[in-house]
Amino acid sequence: MTTTTLDEAVERSPEEAAFDAIIDADSRVEPRDWMPEAYRKTLIRQISQHAHSEIIGMQPEGNWITRAPSLKRKAILMAKVQDEAGHGLYLYSAAQTLGITRDEMAQQLIDGHAKYSSIFNYPTPTWADMGAIGWLVDGAAICNQVPLCRASYGPYARAMIRICKEESFHQRQGFEILLTLMQGTEAQREMAQDAVNRWYWPSLMMFGPPDDESPNSAQSMAWKIKRFSNDELRQRFIGMLVPQAEILGVTLPDPNLRWNEETGRWDMSEIDWDEFREVLSGRGPCNAERLQRRRDAHEEGAWVREAAAEYARKQAANAGKAVA
Repeated sequence: MTTTTLDEAVERSPEEAAFDAIIDADSRVEPRDWMPEAYRKTLIRQISQHAHSEIIGMQPEGNWITRAPSLKRKAILMAKVQDEAGHGLYLYSAAQTLGITRDEMAQQLIDGHAKYSSIFNYPTPTWADMGAIGWLVDGAAICNQVPLCRASYGPYARAMIRICKEESFHQRQGFEILLTLMQGTEAQREMAQDAVNRWYWPSLMMFGPPDDESPNSAQSMAWKIKRFSNDELRQRFIGMLVPQAEILGVTLPDPNLRWNEETGRWDMSEIDWDEFREVLSGRGPCNAERLQRRRDAHEEGAWVREAAAEYARKQAANAGKAVA
């Protein structure tokens, strides 16, 4: 059984039994279905953090829209940043079906109480960073998120289908930027390699801590919110990167990276988990800057939200008068 032991089965309520049956059947839990409070809270935490990551993630790339090297690159980057905003909205909407409001989630983020992906707390000093983010960061996102299309909570799984399709485009765009640079001048090749060197390890950290140090993974997998462990996904991602790096002509910055025939896994150097914890705790290179910019945007957009709310109120009032 999924959430109870055999001895506890006798004590289960009909609602708990129905929930367990949905999970065991690999079906979907929908907003009106009964669910354990811990399941609901886990989903709110995960989905809202995912939404926050999409919104904060607009900043590193938005920084390059006005400096993109051509009109074509500028248009593509603008479209990508717009996609990320849309992803955030899909995910906030999915989280709202669990009983939390968008205002609550926004406040948790700007107050610094909610987490988001640590990857977005690194700087983007060169145009090659746009390629490295697309290839590595969006590539890791795809590896992490495609299994979420089969998550047990219906609204989350359905949101992820469109998000993953768009992230696939983002990953190809990043790969193409790096490929163009690697076919350019020596300075451009060095810039591309430097970006890969800086983003490789943070992208591996995106999958979270090692399985034996991940406090939420086991239960999330039991509830079929997650389908694979952090380390399993990390191994899949490395396996995807190796042949692509050969095509690009870049070197993955790990001298110990090699395939182990005996274990059927990639051997690799130890990830700097101290750095991971520092950035996750709010002490990364750009944490303060990212949050402050989000606070400023939230405050500057207050009049838009107020105007939209007032317009909606008047429209509802007019509709009520027409019915009467």
